[in-house]
Amino acid sequence: MKVAILILSSLVCCITVIPRSVLQAAEPAEPLIVVDDHGGASALPYYEALNLLPRTGNFQHPPLSIPEAPPMVSSETQMLPVRSSRLTPGKVTRQVIEAPGLQPFFLIGDDAASHAWLRRQEASLRDRQAAGLVVNVETLAGLTQLRALVPGLQLWPVSGDDLADRLGLRHYPVLITATGIEQ
Repeated sequence: MKVAILILSSLVCCITVIPRSVLQAAEPAEPLIVVDDHGGASALPYYEALNLLPRTGNFQHPPLSIPEAPPMVSSETQMLPVRSSRLTPGKVTRQVIEAPGLQPFFLIGDDAASHAWLRRQEASLRDRQAAGLVVNVETLAGLTQLRALVPGLQLWPVSGDDLADRLGLRHYPVLITATGIEQ
């Protein structure tokens, strides 16, 4: 009986000395609420494939293959011809966009409509410090002729298909600014 009382009093002492925060942490957590369960397969095989076992000093790392850097473009001639299959010369409907901080740029090609547009817009393009993307040009001579029309403006031969998709464009020449798309 004395032994039982001694054990019971030791337990009471231990319980009173344990901080309340430890006791609260030991309480069962609220049950997990599953919002949506579509079933599916276990992800365990994917983790096993990663072989995430603790590593020892004897572990041999597999050799890494470093991809070769693409060859450097030594001249613009190597970038030509540039063809944008989603963009053609034509009328562009003015659109309002919100792209704060966007540096003005324009899309042109090596065609009569772009040549005429460049001549008309030259002063405005210079004032805005707009950069030009030449989205359809076959030869270096064509690119050089475009640059001669607007000396000092930057003109870069670049495919415009991705831009056409992102901006919903089908035609050029066009000016894109932080507030709009216009011809």
